[in-house]
Amino acid sequence: MYICVCKGVTDNAIREAVHKGADRMRDLKATLGVSEQCGVCACHAKEVLEQALMQRTMVQYQSS
Repeated sequence: MYICVCKGVTDNAIREAVHKGADRMRDLKATLGVSEQCGVCACHAKEVLEQALMQRTMVQYQSS
């Protein structure tokens, strides 16, 4: 699903960025351009970011 229409960023792209180490909205803005133009996507991007971070934490916890 598209999260940022201005930059064409999907929820999968955000999850992939988190997998590669992004952990703040600032990181998503720098790597993907999320919320760089109109900003309408910011709240949805933050939701996806938080979900992906939680999932990443759970995977790390289970593998240790």
